[in-house]
Amino acid sequence: MKLSFFTMPIHPVGKPYAQSLSEDREAFLLADKLGYAEAYCGEHTTDQAEIITSCVAFLASLAYETKNIRLGTGTVNMPNSHPARIAAEVAMLDHMLEGRLNFGISPGGLMSDAEVFGSIDKDRNAMFVESINMVLDIWAGEAPYNLKGEFWEISTERTMMRDIGQGDIMKPYQDPHPPIVGTAVAPFSKGVSAMAERGWQPISGNFLLPKWAATHWPKYVEGCQKAGIIPDYADWRVAKNICVADDMETARAYARDPGSPYVLYYSQLLTKMRAGNRLNLFKEDQNMPDDEVTLDYVLDRLVIHGDADSVADQILELREETGPFKHLVYAGHDWTDYELGRKSMILMGEKVLPLLQEATKAEPINAAA
Repeated sequence: MKLSFFTMPIHPVGKPYAQSLSEDREAFLLADKLGYAEAYCGEHTTDQAEIITSCVAFLASLAYETKNIRLGTGTVNMPNSHPARIAAEVAMLDHMLEGRLNFGISPGGLMSDAEVFGSIDKDRNAMFVESINMVLDIWAGEAPYNLKGEFWEISTERTMMRDIGQGDIMKPYQDPHPPIVGTAVAPFSKGVSAMAERGWQPISGNFLLPKWAATHWPKYVEGCQKAGIIPDYADWRVAKNICVADDMETARAYARDPGSPYVLYYSQLLTKMRAGNRLNLFKEDQNMPDDEVTLDYVLDRLVIHGDADSVADQILELREETGPFKHLVYAGHDWTDYELGRKSMILMGEKVLPLLQEATKAEPINAAA
């Protein structure tokens, strides 16, 4: 069992940006110190609660302070930028990390970002596919490129000066490129099978009900089989909201009482999903009325909390429902209580992970087994 970290941190509106960003960085440094395998951060441009505006810039600030952990963009929202800029910036970050980079990608889910970048009425999924294909073509090809699509055209033909290096975009440190990871939040996601068919790996989102996360593994196997790839449970990342404390009552209070960062997170997310007509993500029964999708309903199903033994038991129970994933991703939240926020990550790495590893050590690795 591997343990990683993923945060699209929702901070209280009005909390000083500098404090929030400093604590977010500290969480990544702590994950590295604790031996977490990977750490990802999301990005949004038009949100005062989710304040990491560029995951590439944020991770670059950690490149020379982390030692072992793989850092991941989680995700670069492809329609919101130019493919040439994405190719260059991700390649640079890969060199800064000397290959400790995972390239997480998505069409982006924040509608105010889509509006500000002028793509809200466009086919953003088509933009996403065109963008990543152009990025990969840049990395695999040679200048002057001459790529033409529906949304972008890329060439340096008119200004190329090959002898001095002008007109050429840097290639990544990893050959042919960093591993590509995509976050999946839809039940029975066709995107999961499409990713697998291209050799990419999925993260089942932390705000996806276990019932729907369970639909991702068969889709991943389907895509792997088309590509002749052996599906490995260690390549299926499942993210969860987890609060670990020294005792059950402290964990319950920090996870569920007013002022809890977990309550803040789902209050915000529920509001956004309701406005975007996406409450189906939270429904175990798709015929369920929207007004029954309450905050308590969501918290009951999506936040694991307790002491180390209890949390380990709950994660093992979760795997009974989703399937035996071998890569758990701990979702990061605002450190509303600095000590409890840090302590939860520490207990997760030092106490819960060994229990999970002991309980799962005899399991087969891949689906064929």
